[in-house]
Amino acid sequence: HHYEARIAPSGENQVVIVVRDITLQKLNEEKVRRLAYFDALTGMPNRLGFLERLEGELLRARRSSRPLALLFLDLDDFKRINDTLGHNAGDYLLQAVADRLKQKLRPGDFVSRPALDQVGAQFARLGGDEFTVVLPGVDDTQVITPIAERMLALLSRPFVISDQEITVTSSIGIATFPEDGDDAASLLKHADTAMNHAKAQGRNNWQKYSKALTNQAMTRLALENDMRKGLERDEFCLFYQPQIGATDGSVVGVEALIRWRHPEHGLVSPIDFIPVAEESGLIVPMGEWVIRKACLQAMQWQQRGVPAPRIAVNVSARQLRGSDFIGRVAAIVAQTGISPECLELELTESILMHAEVRRVEGLLRLKALGVHFAIDDFGTGYSSLSYVKRFPIGMLKIDQSFIRGLPHNANDAGITTAIVAMARSLGLEVIAEGVETQAQVEFLRHAGCHKMQGYLFSRPLPEGEIERVLQAGRMVLA
Repeated sequence: HHYEARIAPSGENQVVIVVRDITLQKLNEEKVRRLAYFDALTGMPNRLGFLERLEGELLRARRSSRPLALLFLDLDDFKRINDTLGHNAGDYLLQAVADRLKQKLRPGDFVSRPALDQVGAQFARLGGDEFTVVLPGVDDTQVITPIAERMLALLSRPFVISDQEITVTSSIGIATFPEDGDDAASLLKHADTAMNHAKAQGRNNWQKYSKALTNQAMTRLALENDMRKGLERDEFCLFYQPQIGATDGSVVGVEALIRWRHPEHGLVSPIDFIPVAEESGLIVPMGEWVIRKACLQAMQWQQRGVPAPRIAVNVSARQLRGSDFIGRVAAIVAQTGISPECLELELTESILMHAEVRRVEGLLRLKALGVHFAIDDFGTGYSSLSYVKRFPIGMLKIDQSFIRGLPHNANDAGITTAIVAMARSLGLEVIAEGVETQAQVEFLRHAGCHKMQGYLFSRPLPEGEIERVLQAGRMVLA
């Protein structure tokens, strides 16, 4: 119980004391404090409460000149739980994760230090599936890493949700005071950066922060901003790599490949910017631009009397998942006036693995218009024949990783021969990517692969140069 006493003079040698029961007021204040500083789902401190506690620990660490470690944990692919089992199951999993961390993770099991045993690890849930652990008095990697390893092991054990076993993994970032920051905001930011690096390294692992990670993040952010401006300023262009008939050297097609004419760095390879475009979502407008530009180019060639073969364009998984990808492609074909038979969309096996029924129906509608489809990098994924059965695939592109070992590598030779034979038996076209030697050409001819593409014939060429190749109609073969 809580009481408040007020004393006031009341005449000579007398006072009046008023005593009031304020227990209910104190309980309400405590409720407000818990709502402000604690997570209602897990009972752990929330972001506000965590930052306040971290500031206090940092103050003690400065006074005692003792280090401190911050571990930032994020569950891998947590969204999948909410999407498949529902948000109630997701909430239960978060509670179970919090309970397991608090009950099973005792730093004293690893560190024999009185200060740590007295203060202990401090846990918090920042929001969503993000948790933090503050370890005062430790900075030695030999001390921190066993704790991170145990966290990974604890969370990888199955959880039972609605009589169903669920297994999740986590990624952990580690930052230490004062090495990686001397205030709460810096430490949290750097631990978060290290956690994102752990996810990029394959998930279910921990990573220690280094300044190089911040430099990488800043470089990536600058590159993303440059790409956005580049799209607005029309700095991107298409190069075209010819696809050659193996018997007579005729140009049977071209693959459109995006390039970036950066105003400061010159011609930038897609290897440097496509991964960032994928992560940021810029691949969607960029991919649409490529399709439109390729179709416009084909129409211009036709109008000028240049023989225009089929143009192949790569499609990313993020593009295909767009709300109206099918409709946009159909609109581009109609607006540019190109014959749909001149356009080929290259899909990877990973796209086809997770395609929904409505996506398949959309691809079939495009196929009915005349648009062609190919599986790119065939052989590097699951290579399931169900793709050929479900999807309107007309071409298999043998990945260059198999072509590179021809003709001497027995495994590459066997895989390539099998893919060509399978494609022919199913009535599909087949093309080999990355052909660079005459010996590879001879092997592929003998195996029955009638289309090839690679540096032996031509590197990707800008518009003017590829037009001269198209005018010639063929390339000299040995």
